[in-house]
Amino acid sequence: MIPEIKKILYATDLTKNSSYAFFYAVTMAEKCGATIVILHSVEAGRHISYAGAGVEAVMGGAKKQEQEADIEKIKERLEAICKTMEKHVGHSCLELVSKIIVPLGHPVEEILKAVKEEECDVIVLGTHGKGFLKQTLLGNVAARVLQRTRKPVFIIPLPSEKTDIDWYSMP
Repeated sequence: MIPEIKKILYATDLTKNSSYAFFYAVTMAEKCGATIVILHSVEAGRHISYAGAGVEAVMGGAKKQEQEADIEKIKERLEAICKTMEKHVGHSCLELVSKIIVPLGHPVEEILKAVKEEECDVIVLGTHGKGFLKQTLLGNVAARVLQRTRKPVFIIPLPSEKTDIDWYSMP
């Protein structure tokens, strides 16, 4: 018997790869009647900048109020991705999202912690692809999560062929 999927952890680094993976998380949630917990982990003291996203911050060194403001910007970015997805799935993705978590910490540890605390049944991640890009952050994160969890992990690469969704223009 295949276990029920009631809660999906979708971990994102806010790139086009992870936006594409969100489409899979949404589709899975719809088919299974599940909800989605979105997680974007920010390492303390790390400079973050997302091209075209209007999000740039230095986490860890900033005062608590500045950190909270930066986290709110990241949450807004995640919500914008969800709203953009509505155009492609025909209804509000936000209805499927039960929680958005933006912890300060190492991504692998925060993903594993969230899976346990939120009682998620599966994990959905995007990955950068092949070759030297495999060694970039999300590639390493995906590999480490896969090694350390007992939950099913769906690792979604960005397609090499053109799709009907322009992932480069997503917010």
